[in-house]
Amino acid sequence: MTGHHWGYGEDNGPSAWYKVYPIAEGNRQSPIDIVPADAVFDARLSPISLSYNNCTSVSISNNGHSVVVEFIDTDERSVIRGGPLENMYRLKQFHFHWGGKGCRGSEHTVGGKTYASELHLVHWNAIKYKSFGEAAAAPDGLAVLGIFLEIGDEHRALHQITDALYMVKFKGSVTDFKGFNPKCLLPNSLEYWTYPGSLTTPPLYESVTWILLKEPIYVSEKQMSVYENEWLWREMDVGSTPAESKSLVLM
Repeated sequence: MTGHHWGYGEDNGPSAWYKVYPIAEGNRQSPIDIVPADAVFDARLSPISLSYNNCTSVSISNNGHSVVVEFIDTDERSVIRGGPLENMYRLKQFHFHWGGKGCRGSEHTVGGKTYASELHLVHWNAIKYKSFGEAAAAPDGLAVLGIFLEIGDEHRALHQITDALYMVKFKGSVTDFKGFNPKCLLPNSLEYWTYPGSLTTPPLYESVTWILLKEPIYVSEKQMSVYENEWLWREMDVGSTPAESKSLVLM
């Protein structure tokens, strides 16, 4: 298994990642199982503030593991601040994690409960670091906003993404995807859990401040089936087994 051939199979999946990425056995690895009863309220934390008022999306692509929407990150038009973050972090991209039928979709779990999918909005500390790559390897380099997707009513805004998937059906494909505002993917409440963790896929850098929203967004079974069955050529994303809850703060 090399950095270009990791996946979710028996030979190249999460249980084998440590062979190439020893940090996989580190003490700050993600995902985790969130146990709400074990979370500690920290009155020092402020609410998170999201400035997604500009539609700065650039492209949509298929990296073989997920669909990724990239954003302009050369300025502060799309940022997150507040909460556990000391600096303002710029939005770089968002992507989804999901599973096939009968498989766990979300990476994090809540009290052992799994969700159909998990959305990750990835931000980087542009105040302290010169590039996303530099930030991705630093302990305070990234802030990932995680949103759970639950099966329920149809999510109108998600159609903008699912309708574009036919253009990125195959691994390595990329196309323009401009004018999308991720604000439409946020739930009503921004109450969150936070903890210091890592990237959930190789290179597994322990560089992420996780901010996981407590309230999910709802999508229809038909919308999820587009990810699970129809469009993307990808390996099955069964994810890694969440570790036990640790250093979890409730806001």
